[in-house]
This record gives sequence, structure tokens and C-alpha cells, in this order.
Amino acid sequence: MQLQSMYQDIILDHYRNPHGRGLRDPFQAEVHHVNPTCGDEVTLRVNLDGETIADVSYEGMGCSISQASVSAMYDLVIGKSVTEAMHTGEQFMTLMQSKGNATVAEELEDDLEDAVAFAGVSKYPARVKCALMSWMALKDASARALSSPTGGADA
Repeated sequence: MQLQSMYQDIILDHYRNPHGRGLRDPFQAEVHHVNPTCGDEVTLRVNLDGETIADVSYEGMGCSISQASVSAMYDLVIGKSVTEAMHTGEQFMTLMQSKGNATVAEELEDDLEDAVAFAGVSKYPARVKCALMSWMALKDASARALSSPTGGADA
């Protein structure tokens, strides 16, 4: 139970003190995702330097889970290649499909850092979409940026 309390504190800290929040220029792609189930929203911009994620900026509104998830995601993907960031997103998806399996969380802890705090969310299918929304937005924006006429280069 002590671990769960620590995870809740991490989520609340990211919610109250979001990392990377605020839409910034330059960017190659901007997407807007909405969770129709609960109304959470995120507008996310991605700025690539070649195939490296130079910046992710965002604005959003919604529950603490959706907003904390985008903050934790920001910390994990800046400076990584799009391929590495998508792999991290797949690991987060594995965590969200774990239904609270502590072994899965433990195996992913080093790679997911603060994002492993969302392990408890995986027990609640209705909340999983909240946690995954920003990762889906990143995947969408990265694909758009890579296919833009500048090919991911600064515009």
C-alpha cells in the first residue's frame, strides 16, 4: 500500500507541476486529441530535429491522470529518436494492459521512470484511455511531422 501512495504522489506532482506545458514554436505537427468518454483533451505539438524529438509542447484539460500522463511522457521522450519514443510508448501500453500486475511494473520501472506510477490506473479500464491519450497524440504528431514536406527538419 505504501508503493501505491507514492505512485499517487508522483501523479499528483506531475498534475500540479506539469513538465513541458505550454504550446511552443517551432513545430512540424500539431494534433488535438479528445477522450470522448470523459472529455479530456490535449493539443500537442512536436518539433523534430531530423528524427530526434527536440521538443514536445502541449496544452490540455481534464483529469489528473490525463494531464499527469502527458507531463511524464514529456520527460521520457525529449532528446530521443522517434523510434525510441514509440518504443517507450509501447512499454507504457504494456503497463496499461497489465491490470495492475506488479511484476510488469517492476520490469518496466527503469525504462518508464515516473510513468510507472500509472501502473495502478491499469486496473480501471475507463481510466486507461485517460493515461494513453497523450501517447496516442505523440504517435500521431510524430507520424505527421516525419511525413511533412520538411521531412522532420526545422521549418
